[in-house]
Amino acid sequence: MLFNIPKDNDKFSWTKHSIQKMKFYGLTSQRVVRIINHPERTEEAIVPGCIAVMQSLGTKRKTEMWVMFKTQNPINKTQGKTIINTKKRKIISAWRYPGVSPKRQVPIPEDILEELTENMIGV
Repeated sequence: MLFNIPKDNDKFSWTKHSIQKMKFYGLTSQRVVRIINHPERTEEAIVPGCIAVMQSLGTKRKTEMWVMFKTQNPINKTQGKTIINTKKRKIISAWRYPGVSPKRQVPIPEDILEELTENMIGV
């Protein structure tokens, strides 16, 4: 199975970490965008200013797919006019959680949490 690397556009930008995790968990960019647009649950992420959203999967074995993102306000200047794009979202991470996570607590695995704390300097 080939993995298509998502490209940045006017609505979404992807971090290297999120691309690596999507590849690891077998997620597509369309699936991640669908989770963001139609979440079953929305939580405040442990990273300040970020949001985590979730969709559940499966009927026999319950699993959850989580995406953490941050809304950005980039300023585009064209022909002397300033246009502010408020819909730009930076996808920070995506992961699969086995089982059902408790409410009001975003279940981030420790290995992902370590990588995030190392890479948060550039966000």
